[in-house]
Amino acid sequence: MGVAGSKEERPGKHIHTYRLSPLSIWNACATGISADDMVKTLKNYAKYPPPEAILSDVIDLANRYGCVLLVRDGSDLKLHVRDLPTAELLSRDKSVSRWIGKRIEPLLFIIRPAHRGALKQALVRIGYPADDQAGYVDGSPLSIELRRANHSGHSFSLRDYQQAAINVFHRSGTSLGGSGVICLPCGSGKTIVGMGVMARLKQTTLILTTSLTSVKQWRRELLDKTDVTEEMIAEYTGEGKSIGPITLSTYQMLTWRESKTADFPHFGLFHARSWGLIIYDEVHLLPAPVFRITAELQARRRLGMTATLIREDGREEDVFALIGPKRYDVPWRVLAAEGWIADAICTEIRIPMPESLRMAYALAPRRNQFRVAAENPRKIDFVRKILKVHPDARVLIIGEYLEQLKGISDAFRFPLINGKTLPQMREDLYQRFRQGDVRHLILSRVGNFALDLPDADVLIQVSGMFGSRQEEAQRLGRILQPKPDGRRARFYTLVSQYTREEDFARNRQLFLSEQGYSYTLLLNGDTL
Repeated sequence: MGVAGSKEERPGKHIHTYRLSPLSIWNACATGISADDMVKTLKNYAKYPPPEAILSDVIDLANRYGCVLLVRDGSDLKLHVRDLPTAELLSRDKSVSRWIGKRIEPLLFIIRPAHRGALKQALVRIGYPADDQAGYVDGSPLSIELRRANHSGHSFSLRDYQQAAINVFHRSGTSLGGSGVICLPCGSGKTIVGMGVMARLKQTTLILTTSLTSVKQWRRELLDKTDVTEEMIAEYTGEGKSIGPITLSTYQMLTWRESKTADFPHFGLFHARSWGLIIYDEVHLLPAPVFRITAELQARRRLGMTATLIREDGREEDVFALIGPKRYDVPWRVLAAEGWIADAICTEIRIPMPESLRMAYALAPRRNQFRVAAENPRKIDFVRKILKVHPDARVLIIGEYLEQLKGISDAFRFPLINGKTLPQMREDLYQRFRQGDVRHLILSRVGNFALDLPDADVLIQVSGMFGSRQEEAQRLGRILQPKPDGRRARFYTLVSQYTREEDFARNRQLFLSEQGYSYTLLLNGDTL
């Protein structure tokens, strides 16, 4: 039932508590799970018989998916509604009716193509998600094939789950395919899935990602694992603004503007070529302005990729409506069991606050208490203990607060990478880490995403962004690429005891608990 619910807690090894939401049920419907399947699963696996009211709600919500159908009829976009009461409801709802055009039959409306995205958003919000089968326009042709061996001479082929993700997204080129989100753990090859989709479609592609580092990684992967040439790949970034058959850009570039009231000058990139595919890397981070332009691009094929669809701003509904439903995912522990990602041991160490700071914490305004706890200076001692336990490891130390990270960098003389680190220096340090010349890196929030550091096997989290489950998942993902010798990854979280940081840590662990990971809790690190 995991595809239709998010795990809320894991109080014991054999007891799991899930929360079912309308969106989780509709995502399940989009993968082909029926209402009957959901009810049977609940009855089979619930500890106690599910209340009939809950089962009725599940059936009702599942039956709403597909109640409204978007189709194309020649040059016309039409909205089919399953029954007359629903058609009346939609036609009278102010948030929906503004996007609905002429009613040509009792159950049939004409829709302006420009309103396709806004209508889908409105329908999701009132509980009637549209099944969009209106299809897509083709972009300019792109000659691209996956290699059978990379440049190092190592044989290369798609893994079973990568091939399955590509097939589910493409759906044999029918109107049922062409949009949606693929959820796979960090280190499992989401980029390869994206390239596989490109090779299947063979159309000009715009790839949007989180940083210049990620742009460079996409370029390296495309040149290593496909037959495209350097000249076919363009970068639209702060370093230069070129456009080609495959164009790489960042969300930061596209959302830059001179003032809060100015237009977004780089949105023209979305219309600069006849794109056949737009890839949204790390789609859970999609900025609000990019949602807005995406609403206007519903005739383009859209692939979202992420390790987790959790958004701290609650805009999962807009990802569902504008990028598409979740089409495919695999539990992290399943891939770990099969050896495709490293298994991980997660440990939380609760550290007392120094006496000198306990009063400062108690007197601090509530909004500042978390930071006082997060910057607990005793954490440096426990970083030292962990490093002694893993003397030969490749270690990433990651945190939220720059002063704290500078202090750790000064204490151990490890290089620090933050948002102000020049791109060339950043890439140089990453490369030296890959080669083993540097074995320890300290990272600010820039380390949360798009880091290709396959040999990293220990991560020490000294502070985080409040209770962000999405950040917790991303940080664990930094060390999950499988190791040649099969060694397990180690994920340490340092938390100040009896503080708000302890409360937020419980929330951060929810996503990893959903994936089957459990935390070992150490008090004061005595057993390290």
